Amino acid sequence: MPPHLSADRSSVRPPQRGAVDALISQTRRLRGDVDAVRREALTDGSEPATRWQRALCDLTLHQLNDVDRHLAQLRDGLPALTVDPATPSEGSSPRQVGSAEWNLLTDEASWSRELYEILGRAPATPALTLDELPALAHEDDRPLLAAMVTDCLVDGKPIDGEFRILRPDGGTRTVHMTGEPVLDADGTTTSMWAVLRDVSELRRRRRTVHMSHDALQRQRHRAQAEHQAAVALREAVLPPWRDSLRLPRQGSGALDLAARHLPSSSLSTAIGDWYDALELPGADVLFAVGDLTGRGVSVTSSMATLIGALRGMAVAGTEPGRLMALLNQLLNTSIQSSLGSTACCRYRPDTRTLTWAQAGHPAPLLFRGGTGRMLTPPEGVLLGATTKAVYGQAEETLREGDLLLLHTEGLLPRGSGTAAVHRLLDLAPRFNDSRTAQDCVRTVVEEFGESDREDEACVLVARVVS
Repeated sequence: MPPHLSADRSSVRPPQRGAVDALISQTRRLRGDVDAVRREALTDGSEPATRWQRALCDLTLHQLNDVDRHLAQLRDGLPALTVDPATPSEGSSPRQVGSAEWNLLTDEASWSRELYEILGRAPATPALTLDELPALAHEDDRPLLAAMVTDCLVDGKPIDGEFRILRPDGGTRTVHMTGEPVLDADGTTTSMWAVLRDVSELRRRRRTVHMSHDALQRQRHRAQAEHQAAVALREAVLPPWRDSLRLPRQGSGALDLAARHLPSSSLSTAIGDWYDALELPGADVLFAVGDLTGRGVSVTSSMATLIGALRGMAVAGTEPGRLMALLNQLLNTSIQSSLGSTACCRYRPDTRTLTWAQAGHPAPLLFRGGTGRMLTPPEGVLLGATTKAVYGQAEETLREGDLLLLHTEGLLPRGSGTAAVHRLLDLAPRFNDSRTAQDCVRTVVEEFGESDREDEACVLVARVVS
């Protein structure tokens, strides 16, 4: 094997400068692109996902900086060994790559200046022999270093491993060591050379990446568990009926009701959309849809409280406008602050009169004779927005065959404005041909999609059947 060319000696045949310059240019362009990505990540907050992205960018930049420096050394040729008797200045950063050679015939050792800096030793001090070398290592890593050196000298195995060193200043660094034995013509080991690289910062950045990744995974697991709990709670709170529901159960002027909840495909969206319908004393029918801001179990718990209060006050005879005002007070005094919107309807089958109110919610759509229109909404702001909110109510006389459609905002694509409302109104001919409220709900779901939704949504259809 040819003798090792240490980091202190000039290369006999330096590489072509043009080829190396091209690699340096590519490395620096890539470094600039990565740095741009890193700066963008810095503006995105301190969530675990963002911290993990920043840590990966930092690690990549660190490695690209190493590549840039190493390519520059390759291009310029390695400097001759000059031992400066002065100790490296305090606070200076040690160079990252150094070399050493140990002559087994003379028991001499020679280190490059860079190696002295990595190990934190004064260049005027003698280089340590192979027997003395393990003394530099951390106590726990000395057996590993001794085994690597022994395997190299006795069995001719290349050295490739890491160990920690203790510097005179009390610092600890991680060093990656590669090396090989140098054999004479008879195959006898005459010396050993090694290149040692300070990888402390690289390992630190990798640990940061791993810790950030672990934090991100823990956050995702927590979010998934909370989402599953919230879904289970919502399923327990929403009405148990899944097919069409006839209310009131006796008498004329009844409603055929059907509803559907459309979940979001994302764990990060709220689970606060709801619907409800029930028969009240005297054969009146209450039906409503709404949503609450927030995410997870807390918003689903608030939703359960809101629906319970809505049912209780409606059974007690509270009209929709007054009911909205009381729900607003409930949210304003709740420990878990939240905003909500709802459209609440009370239907009297004997007169086919609809009395309704809304709190910052899309107005119901009325379909009659193959055409549709939006009902004019009475006054009403979001629930929980202010303590002195005023809620009006409106009345509409319905006819047999009329259809009312209520929905939450998540049904319509974000930013679609009135165009999506017109898409709903354009469904009037299909509703007119449908036999049941359930068929109408299916039509809405087909039009606006049930899977891969950006937002969750609820839709409720009520049809006057007799």
